[in-house]
Amino acid sequence: MVMKRYPNGAEGDFFYMKRAPEPRPDWIDICAIPHNAAVVNFPIVQDLQSLMWLINLGCIDLNPWYARCDDWDRPDFLHFDLDPGPGADFNKVRSVALYVRDILATLGMPTFAKTTGSKGIHVYIPIVRGPLQKEVWTFAKAIALELESRYPDVITAEYRKVKRPHGRVLVDYNQNAWGRTLASIYSVRPTPFAGVSAPVTWEEVERGVRTEDFRIDNVVARVRELGDLWKPVLGKKRFDLVKVFEPPKKKPAKRATR
Repeated sequence: MVMKRYPNGAEGDFFYMKRAPEPRPDWIDICAIPHNAAVVNFPIVQDLQSLMWLINLGCIDLNPWYARCDDWDRPDFLHFDLDPGPGADFNKVRSVALYVRDILATLGMPTFAKTTGSKGIHVYIPIVRGPLQKEVWTFAKAIALELESRYPDVITAEYRKVKRPHGRVLVDYNQNAWGRTLASIYSVRPTPFAGVSAPVTWEEVERGVRTEDFRIDNVVARVRELGDLWKPVLGKKRFDLVKVFEPPKKKPAKRATR
């Protein structure tokens, strides 16, 4: 986890903290990752007591690494952060999410959507662990640029805020860069409506779901009713991204018959 700490509550300032603080309980697991010419001991949170320890440090939204500790440079999924800029509303975000789904469907890639709990939508693709983080980032960038070229009136892939055109949704591929993180699934966000990053079906996106529909006071009941819609993202059915980069195999030439 990368810790995003709000020492003065949701309305106060926050800061990011990567290194697990000392002293700390001996039951907090650690993942040592070389980071900026040093080795950083990131906390691993995979049980209730570790989660409560993190919350007690003032963490509201939770920001996990994209790969497991035994191979922290080979992620288990790639994703797109759909972020509305000035002049773009959530209706545009939903439309862009469907564009992302459709372009990836042509490659046979399974896609899963969740609200960010704030203003946007995250689209995730579970992948076979193998490509390095930089390779995953390169693929995501190519998709974002292609989407921008197809739908220039609603989509931008421009990462620099000062150069983004007005009224566009950013297809943010850069969150796939090494060391970046996004708010996790079911993470509560520090918003006035206490939004939760919740998984949604593509049918719900098409029908006009709103990010305000998922809050700290109703998400648990939704999970009890529908089950965990995010379970496939961590399941065994994953897309082999390597196949996208491999040249198609040539069929053997047929022998001429007399």
